[in-house]
Amino acid sequence: MKIRGFRIELSEVEAHLLAHPAVCEAVVLTQDGAGGKQLLAYVVAEPDVGDQPNLVDSLRSRLATSLPAHMVPSHLHLIGALPLTPNGKLDRKVLLALGGNPRQLAYEAPRTDLQWEVATIWQEVLEVEQVGLNDSFFHLGGHSLLATLVVTRISERLGDQVPLKELFAADTLEQFCDRIEALRADLSPVQDELAKSLEALKRLSLDDLEKLIS
Repeated sequence: MKIRGFRIELSEVEAHLLAHPAVCEAVVLTQDGAGGKQLLAYVVAEPDVGDQPNLVDSLRSRLATSLPAHMVPSHLHLIGALPLTPNGKLDRKVLLALGGNPRQLAYEAPRTDLQWEVATIWQEVLEVEQVGLNDSFFHLGGHSLLATLVVTRISERLGDQVPLKELFAADTLEQFCDRIEALRADLSPVQDELAKSLEALKRLSLDDLEKLIS
């Protein structure tokens, strides 16, 4: 199986999931999505596992540290049991339908103009209907190529030059927007100094300008 030019063994990803002590069964499938094929993981937890959202986070962290980025599933779903056909084989169609919405957290609408602008860009790039403050770009199916497209559109529409690493470092839309705000704050003193320098240059005569150049 190839995804974004990389050859991937689905069984290898499944093996890493099954290595977690809280995982009973695991299946990894592919599905067409924004930017090409995506990996989807379906996990059945051991009966005594308590806090399932914590298990999702634990599994994602485990995969991120043990596998290259292109092998980490875009979506990870916890299900009660693997669906089987009457013949006892895995029912892939039913399994894909069990995934539902990839977001794990409740939707919280953006509050600021910047958050709405960035949410709109994520929606376009990821081809999803709604993005909230708690959503993660990569949990919604994002990857490095789509991340590059996001920062390009932010530059074109908002004028912010956001390093790609800022999107990778942010867990949620809200955190990413906070990083953009921080970058803007850092640039403000520099922009103020530039504006003052330009005003000073405008007040100089031609003779003064020639003296500066010479």
